[in-house]
Amino acid sequence: MKTIRTVAQEELPEVAAAIVELLGPRTVVALRGEMGAGKTTLIREIAAQLGAADTVTSPTFAIVNQYKGADGRRICHFDFYRIDDIREAYDFGYEEYFYSGDVCLVEWPEKIEPLLPDDRIEVRIAVDGPTTRTFEIE
Repeated sequence: MKTIRTVAQEELPEVAAAIVELLGPRTVVALRGEMGAGKTTLIREIAAQLGAADTVTSPTFAIVNQYKGADGRRICHFDFYRIDDIREAYDFGYEEYFYSGDVCLVEWPEKIEPLLPDDRIEVRIAVDGPTTRTFEIE
């Protein structure tokens, strides 16, 4: 496990680089943290490092947004916050995303815990202060 502590948002490229470095056969990244911890902000930086020129916003109501990386690789950004029943993930075909080889960045993974692949990357974000965060990446 790698732990990175940041005191300012400008340090997020280091955190994103550590996550991108772990990508490869593992393409699903579960981001855990309380509301306002910075999950979407970190995903914005990960997508940028993967070459996405798209505007990254939280797909809270759409559940998934898709971006295009520099190499044409699809980046899928999920927000399961509004999921009330795990069956909703089945309804939109989560398997087609998670097992496609595309990068899947997942906010609120605890809402669909049993559906997450075992070989995912876990990122835990702890809010230590107004701008201070601790990121645990495994």
